[in-house]
Amino acid sequence: MDTTNRCNVIIVYADDLGFGDLSCYGSHRIHTPNLDRLCAEGLKFTDAYAASAVCTPSRYSILTGRYPFRNNRAHILPGDAGCIIDPGLDTMPRLFQRAGYRTGIVGKWHLGLSDGSAPIDWNQEINLTPIDLGFDESFIFPATADRVPCVYVEGRSVVNLDPQDPISVSYDWECPFDDIPTYHKNPELLKMKSSHGHDMSIVEGIGRIGYMRGGRKAIWKDEDLAETFLDRAIRFLEDSHRQNQPFFLYYAVHQPHVPRVPSPRFRGATALGPRGDVIAELDWCVGELLKELEKLGILEDTMIIFSSDNGPVLDDGYEDRAYELNGTHRAAGPLRGGKYSKFDGGTRIPFLVSCPKLVPRGVSHALIGQMDLFASFAHMLGMDLAPDSAVDSQDMYAALIGEDPVGREELMVEDLTCGKMLRSGNWTYLSPSQGAPFMKEVRIETGLSKDPQLYNMDYDIGQQTNVAYDYGNIVKEMEERLRKILESDRTR
Repeated sequence: MDTTNRCNVIIVYADDLGFGDLSCYGSHRIHTPNLDRLCAEGLKFTDAYAASAVCTPSRYSILTGRYPFRNNRAHILPGDAGCIIDPGLDTMPRLFQRAGYRTGIVGKWHLGLSDGSAPIDWNQEINLTPIDLGFDESFIFPATADRVPCVYVEGRSVVNLDPQDPISVSYDWECPFDDIPTYHKNPELLKMKSSHGHDMSIVEGIGRIGYMRGGRKAIWKDEDLAETFLDRAIRFLEDSHRQNQPFFLYYAVHQPHVPRVPSPRFRGATALGPRGDVIAELDWCVGELLKELEKLGILEDTMIIFSSDNGPVLDDGYEDRAYELNGTHRAAGPLRGGKYSKFDGGTRIPFLVSCPKLVPRGVSHALIGQMDLFASFAHMLGMDLAPDSAVDSQDMYAALIGEDPVGREELMVEDLTCGKMLRSGNWTYLSPSQGAPFMKEVRIETGLSKDPQLYNMDYDIGQQTNVAYDYGNIVKEMEERLRKILESDRTR
């Protein structure tokens, strides 16, 4: 087996970061020097896509190499959901384990915990967590920063749990706990107000989705999340190096998802308010990661992939003045739409690949999806994939190392409603769908229309001119391709 191209791998996975949020992707109002360095020392992809315009389906796809539609539970999950990855399913970390790598996850999970046979008891060991899916080490929070429970889970257990103060969690519409502070009952406790939703439990002065009682010693402080996750990521690198093991680290940062609470050192770091500040904080975290790799002498032998789970949103439920302070900054860059949307702003994301010994410097226009990382790493590792493994992941290793400028022939992604978009060459096709064309609460165009939509991405990156009725033959071909994908049991 040829192992000459084997290297350590780190995926840094941002949350709700847009195509235009980094200075290396054109931002003039948020400066990201460390990510710019990663870009300058590697490949910047212009046509890379997440599998979905929302988080859980994208995270399912990147770790399993499967289109989200293959799992009817792959939608935005509550914080007490059961795990949507079947323990018998092959996963990317399992691939690395088979190749002798040490595997770790740090950060946001949001794919559910436990086998779902009973409600999660947060005061006992949880019977299905990332360590049952291929990760040797796991330090996560269960869902999102705006959902309860607001605790870290290491391995199978809540961190710092006090048996005398047990945790209870509920996602019932009405609060089942009379003795906890809630948004409408205790507004005097709020340090951040909600703009829509997020009006159930108050945890650390912030309204959350869901209700939580107990676990006071286990509850995180929002301003500490970034450095806590960074410290654990660095510890994983140090332990792997000390054990002289190659490693795979899935570092799923929480920025810039709401609620946006930067650490004190980054408050006011930008003129864009908390959203800009937490992106600056994220950039610093990447810089610290690079420093650690340099200190350990393994930067040259480590492939770093930086991307985001979906497109951007400014107001996603909290009054943090993201709209008021945004000014001329375009979070989605030249793209139309954003998080939740069928337009490219929902799924076309920043995608940087750096590995000094393998990856040249430059820009790639290759079409690639995050689900393709699974099969691409199998190529790098010299590992075969079983027929039922990563069934939609295509081997794009040559694109990742700059040898293939084209990438995929086609790629399907989906929006919040599971509506489908197909990208093929320079064409993007949005299938007809029901629903409102605009989401008022988040102020984002959905891309939903009863009419077919066809855009030529060579000259219309902003998807302003629908040419579906000028190219009926292309529409027919792409609709047929979508149908075949949706009827298939695999596309690899």
